[in-house]
Amino acid sequence: MNTLSSIKGILFDLDGVLYVGSHAIEGAAEAVGKIQASGIPCRFVTNTSTLSLVSLQQKINTLGFSIRADEIISAPQATLLYLQRQHNPVCRLLLADDVKKDFKAFHQSDTAADYIVVGDIGDAWSYALLNEVFNCLMHGAKLIAIHKNRFWQTEHGLQMDIGGFVDALEYASGVKAMIIGKPSPDFFKIALDDMGLKPCEVAIIGDDIDVDVAGGQQVGLKGVLVKTGKYRQGYAEASTVKPDLLIDSIVDLPSALGL
Repeated sequence: MNTLSSIKGILFDLDGVLYVGSHAIEGAAEAVGKIQASGIPCRFVTNTSTLSLVSLQQKINTLGFSIRADEIISAPQATLLYLQRQHNPVCRLLLADDVKKDFKAFHQSDTAADYIVVGDIGDAWSYALLNEVFNCLMHGAKLIAIHKNRFWQTEHGLQMDIGGFVDALEYASGVKAMIIGKPSPDFFKIALDDMGLKPCEVAIIGDDIDVDVAGGQQVGLKGVLVKTGKYRQGYAEASTVKPDLLIDSIVDLPSALGL
C-alpha cells in the first residue's frame, strides 16, 4: 500500500533535501517541479537562520528551483511573527547579519534585553558571549531559540549546530528556551494553516529523523526520510522513530506520490 496515497500537500525541508550548501541534490529541481506541476500545494520549511527571507529565496531559485517567497516558512520568520505580537520588545539578536535585516524594526540592547534570540552565528560563539547572555537571562530576559538542532550537514561534513549552546544556557540559567522552529508543533501548524490542510493530508520530507520526521509525526503528518544530507544509516536505525517512508532522495518522491 502506498503510504502517500492520501497526501494532498507537501512540506519540504531545504538543506539536505533540496541542496547541501551551495549545491543542489541531483535531480531535486526536476522532482520538485513535477510535484508543483501536479497542483499539489507545497511549502518549504526550514530552521536555517543564516539567511534573510530575500536571500533564502534567491539562493533556492539560483540552484534551479522556482519557489515563491510566500511558499517559504522559515524559523526566523516565525520568530519575527511572534515578536511582533509582543509589546515593544527589546531584543538581543544572536543572528547572522543577513537575518538581522528582517528584525531591524525592533529595539536592541546587549545588556537590557527582554528577549535573547539565538540562531546560527558560526564562529562568533565564545565563553565571553555565553556568559553575557547568561547574565541577561539571570536578570529576567526570556530565551528564544530559532531551533535546537544537534548537528547539520555542510559541504565539509557534519557540523555541530546551536542546540548544544541552547542547552548550556538553559542549564546554567534555569531558563527554558522557547523553541520556534521544527520540531515545534506550532511551527508545523503555521504551515498547515497556510495550506488549509489537515495534518493527515500532509507529508514532511526531511533528512533529520528527529526534527523533521518525528516532529511531523507528533502532529499527525506522514514523515518521509531521505538518505541525503545529514542522514546516517546507523543513527536512523538506532532511533525509536520509524519513518512512514524511506527513500534514497527527493528524486523518488514523485513516483511515491503516484505522479
